Amino acid sequence: MPRGASFGKDPGLQTRMVATLFALGLLYVVFAAVLFAALRNAGPVIIICLGLLLFQFFTSDKLALRSMHAHEVGPEQAPELHALVDRLCLQADLPKPKVAIADDPMPNAFAIGRSRKTATVAVTTGLLELLSPAELEGVLAHELAHIAHRDVAVMTLASFFASLAALIVQNAIWFGGGSNNDDDDGPGLLAVIAVSALVYAISFFLLRALSRYREYAADRGAAIVTGRPSALSSALLKISEGIRHTPQQDLREVGAASAFYILPPRAKSAMGELFSTHPSMEKRIAALQEIEGQLQLGRTV
Repeated sequence: MPRGASFGKDPGLQTRMVATLFALGLLYVVFAAVLFAALRNAGPVIIICLGLLLFQFFTSDKLALRSMHAHEVGPEQAPELHALVDRLCLQADLPKPKVAIADDPMPNAFAIGRSRKTATVAVTTGLLELLSPAELEGVLAHELAHIAHRDVAVMTLASFFASLAALIVQNAIWFGGGSNNDDDDGPGLLAVIAVSALVYAISFFLLRALSRYREYAADRGAAIVTGRPSALSSALLKISEGIRHTPQQDLREVGAASAFYILPPRAKSAMGELFSTHPSMEKRIAALQEIEGQLQLGRTV
């Protein structure tokens, strides 16, 4: 089966990323306005928020790698892994990201980074032991598609504000301690809590909708580049089964970063697709099977 030339662009994903950022931007303008109105001296709070934003944006990849016990490896340490990444990047005309391995028996993979030049693609030791070369290629192509589509940076940026809103709700007294409770013209602490809760709720569903679609887009990109959707389907089934047999205590540490994995570590405890960061396995497999049929017929995907 012929391989594709590159990951290409996904108009649906691009539209969703722009729409999500625009909607969240409007939401956060209202959020900031309420903070300014509710707090006597909003300057320190805004400075702290901006500092946290810059800190997360420039260090999120390093923090994520550390939290998942991943370390960068060179070609001499993982020659076969680097060879696969080299071939896929050359074929797709994509700058080669850093390559990392996480010492984790749970089979999984993820991509992180604020840009193509600073990106890292990582796999777990459990994944390397579980998959065949063709299946591993499909997984790596999926993660490289995330980097090519730049959706990792969008998710990192957008997730910050949702986290900030949740932080304010959890620590409302500290954030609202300086509110004009004695003045009738200030919205006060209750308004700050209400708006923060609303911002978090809307952000929660917007980000999960975007996260689910970006997985479809990455699956599609990987299928086109490798020309073997069935290999990725097989890999997803093996990873799902491997996660199912991973002890729950080994999954608790990665909960905060589950959106960046190719499959969520807590797939068994998902509360429905509306609350999930990933589409269901059945829908992903069905989409890949449809792409397989189109490629076999020589149709443009």
